[in-house]
Amino acid sequence: MSAAALWLVASYFVGAIPTSYLAGRVFRGIDLREHGSKNLGATNVYRTLGWKYAIPVGLVDIAKGAVPVLVFAPQVSTSQLFALACGVAAIVGHVYSVFVRFRGGKGVATAAGVMLGLTPLALIVALVIWMVVLKLSGYVSLASIAAAASFPLAVYLLQRPDQPEILWLDALVAAAIIWLHRANIRRLLNGTESRFGRRAVPPAQP
Repeated sequence: MSAAALWLVASYFVGAIPTSYLAGRVFRGIDLREHGSKNLGATNVYRTLGWKYAIPVGLVDIAKGAVPVLVFAPQVSTSQLFALACGVAAIVGHVYSVFVRFRGGKGVATAAGVMLGLTPLALIVALVIWMVVLKLSGYVSLASIAAAASFPLAVYLLQRPDQPEILWLDALVAAAIIWLHRANIRRLLNGTESRFGRRAVPPAQP
């Protein structure tokens, strides 16, 4: 196996570390896939366990995207395209983690880590849009969808990548994040989506 393939595999396994699942199991003895939104993401950690656990989980999930881009990729190449490929592998690992039967999170925080390493200006734009939409609507899912949709345009306008493949990959990642929110979109249309700030009743420890 080539060095590039090895680092891509390593990126997947870093992304696949099930941070939310581990937080639930280690600190409360529960499986987050059975509580709240049943999603292994920082938002469900907040709703189920609170900020004390959600903030570190979110930061680790961001690091899972940044480390492959900033640490792994340079071991092989200075190509921004290869760095993005490592980042995409980490996002795939987070969403389809081998450690939790390929049932992970939606990849938003890990994708943000990839953006932080590659396109920080575009990340700032996406983050501002995320915050504004969250403030106006109260829905994390809608904010995430809006931020993902805006990101490729922000990359094009602010970062001007030399390789057009980078922009296409960014658009593919954005489309995948939106697709992973399809259940949220249905709930938004039906008026049944939970607003941010409403915590579920904390599950009792077994």
